[in-house]
Amino acid sequence: MELWFTEKHTPDVNFSIRVDQQLCSMQSDFQRIDVFDSQEFGRFLTLDGYMMLTEKDEFIYHEMITHVPMAVHPDPKNILVIGGGDGGVVRELARYQSVQSIDLVEIDSMVVEVCKKYLPFTACSLDDPRVKISYADGIKFIRQREAEYDIIIVDSTDPFGPGEGLFTKEFYGSCYKALRDDGIMVNQHESPFYPEDATAMQRAHKRIAKSFPISRVYQAHIPTYPSGHWLFGFASKKYHPIKNMNPQKWEHLGITTAYYNTKLHSGSFCLPTYVEDMLKDVE
Repeated sequence: MELWFTEKHTPDVNFSIRVDQQLCSMQSDFQRIDVFDSQEFGRFLTLDGYMMLTEKDEFIYHEMITHVPMAVHPDPKNILVIGGGDGGVVRELARYQSVQSIDLVEIDSMVVEVCKKYLPFTACSLDDPRVKISYADGIKFIRQREAEYDIIIVDSTDPFGPGEGLFTKEFYGSCYKALRDDGIMVNQHESPFYPEDATAMQRAHKRIAKSFPISRVYQAHIPTYPSGHWLFGFASKKYHPIKNMNPQKWEHLGITTAYYNTKLHSGSFCLPTYVEDMLKDVE
């Protein structure tokens, strides 16, 4: 008998991975958490039946959502991560010696515990002394902050369920307030390919563009995410993601990456025409 994990990307499109074994299945107060092992993608995490990450391609997502803002900000010391209980963003941030503090706000403590046990390849830096984990609602947490952070990374799930509130105009306004005068916010921005995902992407971009003077979108290709074509949002009070990025300075840090590099950094902001048209429609 074969066991397959299947995620419905649209009513007419399914994505399936053959599973060797199910390592974990539990229900938290917020969502169902499952960890599977597969031949092709290694271990992978799903929440409420939706793919969050796989051992084989998680580096693409985590490198692109982290190193793009870190390469633009000239001196990022205090970082806030909202969501990201798997630890992948924290792992990448912890590689910067200049970072003084990383606040991780995750609504579901069970996600963190599961990832520490079954997904150590992402959760390996959650015990770094610079990391403070708060098990709280990111929306409520951010409301209480003002001018505290250099960078905010919103590593949220999709815009429904526990992650729904992280795509609102109020939330982005709170992020703006919580950033210092030259702060940067980056968020996962959904896919532009399938109509329902594209609508969510446009809605998020419209709200961010109203909150920040600089708002750009960049892309990466992640095989296990819907359509494989994924977007990120870059929003800043001061810095342009290309004009204010110093390639030599970042390269001098000697951080080894498997996907991100400074040439790709600039190129990732060059979007297909159909995506540019979608963004112009809401701008």
